[in-house]
Amino acid sequence: LFLRRMARFLLLLLVGVCVVATAHANTGPLDNVNPEVEDDVASQMSGWDDTNDLSTMETQASEGLDESEMPNVEQDNDIMNEAAERYEFSSPFKNIKPLKVGRTDVYPFTLEEVRQLIEHVRPDYKNYLTVRLFTGMRTGEVHGLKWKHVDFEHRQILVRESFVAGKQTTTKTDGSTREIQMSQPVFNALKQQSKVTCDMDYVFANKAGNPLSVHNVTKRIWYPLLRRLGLPLRRPYQTRHTAATLWLAAGENPEWIARQMGHSTTEMLFRIYSRYVPNLTRQDGSAFESLLNRTLNK
Repeated sequence: LFLRRMARFLLLLLVGVCVVATAHANTGPLDNVNPEVEDDVASQMSGWDDTNDLSTMETQASEGLDESEMPNVEQDNDIMNEAAERYEFSSPFKNIKPLKVGRTDVYPFTLEEVRQLIEHVRPDYKNYLTVRLFTGMRTGEVHGLKWKHVDFEHRQILVRESFVAGKQTTTKTDGSTREIQMSQPVFNALKQQSKVTCDMDYVFANKAGNPLSVHNVTKRIWYPLLRRLGLPLRRPYQTRHTAATLWLAAGENPEWIARQMGHSTTEMLFRIYSRYVPNLTRQDGSAFESLLNRTLNK
């Protein structure tokens, strides 16, 4: 993963250098560059900042990456070919077939397993786990969630920041910056959590008021819980997949689910979770709410 990201970064940097150098030497301003390609380059480069160091990559690798966060080799190919044609240099991608990126490993929990997890987790982590399982939030988004971004009045979680590799950052894409609708279990969990950390910035914080440590949660809470319940071990990131598959099983509208997950389109949703789609009949979160009430309130 690290080598792939480094190669991608160097490639995009090379494109920028070639384009700028050639423009100065030959054609002047870049007025005629395809706007879509220009936007692609800008969006790709904007993701490379000082947060994308080795520790960040190791953290993301250990947690598992969303397909939307994997390198888009075909897009990089298009960017390079457009630049090569526009400024008349040979593309290093010429006649090279892009490597295939493996499918995301989806290993979600069933609703009964979710009930067991919430029932048997350490009491001070019950609210935390409930939010993870029923919102589809990424680990960094949950750990970076602040009370100022919890809107009880409108029953929404405003995803505006993320805490990754010890650094608080803003969400960088329109898809990641989103509003997540609270189901009743999430609303109740956050209300309960407010009694514990309402005087702190972060919703889920340690005694010092700092965000929870991914390593500590994973090693001291998550894996011991799975072992105690006799469940197959899997990464905490599967809580995100669990939320998506539960929404789909409830028959929620795919466009609504995609917005909750932070996907810009439903394409990613169908590619990753196609076998979990039973029907396309619902329009909002009501079916999911009903499913939770029937199962969790037995």
